[in-house]
Amino acid sequence: MTEKLLQYLWNYKIFNNFDFKDIDGNAIEILEFGTWNTDAGPDFLRAIIKINGLVLAGNIELHVKSSDWIFHHHSKDPNYKNMILHVVFYNDIDIDELKIKNVPTLELKHHIDEKIIDKYGKLVNESHFIACENVFSKNAIPIHFHEQNILKKLEEKSLELEKSLEKYTYNFEAVLFHNLAYSFGLKVNALLFKQIAENVDFSIINKIRQNVTQLEALLFGISGWLDTPQDHQMQIWKREFDFIKVKFKISDIIIHPKFLRLRPPNFPTIRLSQLANLYHTHQNLFSKIIHTKNSSELFDIFSKIKATEYWNNHFNFGKISKVDQPKGLSKDFIELIILNTVLPLKYKYQQYQGEDNIDTILDFYKSISAEKNSIINNWRQLGLKTKNALESQSLIYHFRHSCETKKCLNCGIGLKILKESANV
Repeated sequence: MTEKLLQYLWNYKIFNNFDFKDIDGNAIEILEFGTWNTDAGPDFLRAIIKINGLVLAGNIELHVKSSDWIFHHHSKDPNYKNMILHVVFYNDIDIDELKIKNVPTLELKHHIDEKIIDKYGKLVNESHFIACENVFSKNAIPIHFHEQNILKKLEEKSLELEKSLEKYTYNFEAVLFHNLAYSFGLKVNALLFKQIAENVDFSIINKIRQNVTQLEALLFGISGWLDTPQDHQMQIWKREFDFIKVKFKISDIIIHPKFLRLRPPNFPTIRLSQLANLYHTHQNLFSKIIHTKNSSELFDIFSKIKATEYWNNHFNFGKISKVDQPKGLSKDFIELIILNTVLPLKYKYQQYQGEDNIDTILDFYKSISAEKNSIINNWRQLGLKTKNALESQSLIYHFRHSCETKKCLNCGIGLKILKESANV
């Protein structure tokens, strides 16, 4: 038994019987179990009980053992003044100060099915892909489970975007550029690419975006790649960067992207060139993205973007590659950009405009293919197939926020499994 499990059982009223009596044998009727408090103070607030003909309103504290009241130092805490009931799994000692204040103690040891305790112990202690792997059933997934996970993810992303928008005076175009740079950097260079993007005032990007050579020169120069030109094209980029740096007073900060552990198509040289070409091709990119009505329109924005011609037979500066072909954005990469950057920003912009079109955003997720990765493969082995990105994104989010951290008591699936245990 843990205190968290005890709180969980109290909150959802999962007991063998409700014939409650305090440790002195007085009958207790719980009229209101209270509101679960996850902040400091008593575990349940605004509860109502009836004992010895008296109706009492106040707060309830739960402990595994009654002696935890002492070990947790509640005696001198003013938050615990309005206590009407002390609920424990096992009453190991009497608490004199509670007796003096006429605060009854309720022991739950004989009101809780041992099967629940046993199953919870297995959930949090056994090592699997997910804790409930041995008892998992797709029928345990609550209704609207995927939609709720996506909304949680979007709300979390919305809070992150709000901080960026405040920092850049609600310039959505600038924040889009920063977050697209993050996505183009993938895991290895995400933060570095975002630093490169944030190192330049977005107004400069707007001023030079009609010239893709200058855009590349700016990004390559900040990356520290143009100091020693190795061919004619590098000389052109260096000349343009030197000009831009003086004209727009670009700082001397150099941010070095990484090549280690990357396949050549994901080299930072290729990805920064593609990013530059994206902003060169779409002079009003933010407006186009915001006004898209379906995923096909979004794909159209990115589908023709490729690195500039120099990169047809290069992956790095001055080194001609045997592979000679345009380096465009793959379908999987475009979907990654849409899911991680575009849709969260569309959602945030709707909030900013006071619109409530969440169904439209969810439709975007439903129309994009399900992702393929180890997490989704593990869910599939449990019999759970994913039809689209709404479901795959939901399962990835749920695994990382609930399963990986074994928050079984905050999980709708875990709740159903434990409730089924109580009915066995």
